[in-house]
Amino acid sequence: MNDRTARAALTAVAEPGEALLNRIIDRAGPAGALEAIRAARPPEDVITTEHDVPRAVARLQQWRIRLQAVDPGQDLAVAGNLGLRLACPGDPEWPTTLDDLGDERPYALWLRGPEDLRYNCLRSVAIVGARAASPYGLRVAADLGAELAEQGWTVISGGALGIDAAAHRGALAADGPTVAVFANGVDVPYPAGNDGLFAEMARCALLVSESPPGTPPRRSRFLVRNRVIAALSRGTVVVEAAWRSGALSTATWARKLGRDVMAVPGPVGAHTSAGCHRLLREHPPALLVTRSEEVIEAVGRIGADLAPEPHNPVLPRDRLDPVTRTVLETMPARGPAGPAQLAAKAGLDLATVNGKLGLLAAAGFVERTTGGWRLTPAAKARQ
Repeated sequence: MNDRTARAALTAVAEPGEALLNRIIDRAGPAGALEAIRAARPPEDVITTEHDVPRAVARLQQWRIRLQAVDPGQDLAVAGNLGLRLACPGDPEWPTTLDDLGDERPYALWLRGPEDLRYNCLRSVAIVGARAASPYGLRVAADLGAELAEQGWTVISGGALGIDAAAHRGALAADGPTVAVFANGVDVPYPAGNDGLFAEMARCALLVSESPPGTPPRRSRFLVRNRVIAALSRGTVVVEAAWRSGALSTATWARKLGRDVMAVPGPVGAHTSAGCHRLLREHPPALLVTRSEEVIEAVGRIGADLAPEPHNPVLPRDRLDPVTRTVLETMPARGPAGPAQLAAKAGLDLATVNGKLGLLAAAGFVERTTGGWRLTPAAKARQ
């Protein structure tokens, strides 16, 4: 059996990211790992202490039982018929960032969609968050997804309801790249409510899974797949998350892998943002982000992807020349003042003040009264 077929079998035999199995693969190769499973005997030097031998043998025996029902050739044939493919370590499409996971890296990845996984992960950001998201969170996730995609960044998420789906849809709306990492087979639409989204992603984006075609979702695999989301991306943005949330698991993995962790703040009393606020208070704290430019500044090239400073709004008085603005600032908040009084306060001659009062009147800042000059109601409202 060649290594590719052996890796296809291993994705069906063991749970994703088993450290023991990855150590056996490192020692004996994928085909050798299958032989070790059939013999229920680990290779030498894989088990470091005698205490771990019984546990390792029990795990190998469990995998051997599963192996009897596995047909990797059929899985690969089904994948070919569905337009799926298997990416293995060493393939041109394999993202080398997955090696950062060490003994918990995937054995292989099943892919669906036309995009190249490795290329798309070169400039990528994970956007994750609550399934039961608020309208605020959905809008922020969709906006971030679209804006990042417009600027050439791939949006990676988990395909779940709520924040994940909003981020994917935002990227698709901008005709940008996006990747969904599943906890089930890439041909199994879960959750069913996102079936249309997954169909569109299969047509123009990319679906990724560690499990063979036809694998149903399992609760334990949702948290395990979060390590892949974190490893594929250069940073993770948590848009909304409860105090205990799967999205925080992705952030934990990102921090562990040395990736940037970012969080979007929300209303102080919103339980959907409690997890984000928790990340912002931790040590080290997550980076607070509110717009795509700040995300790109965090994960982009040093000195080349700086976020532009937000522009302050330009007020009508900002367009006045300095002398005219000085005359305006000497006007009393209540009641009128005569030109001579204003000239004394401003430190200007009377002729200059009279000229500037005419300009201010034409611009709607002041008006003449029987007692002198005063601010207009509109000017008072703008103060």
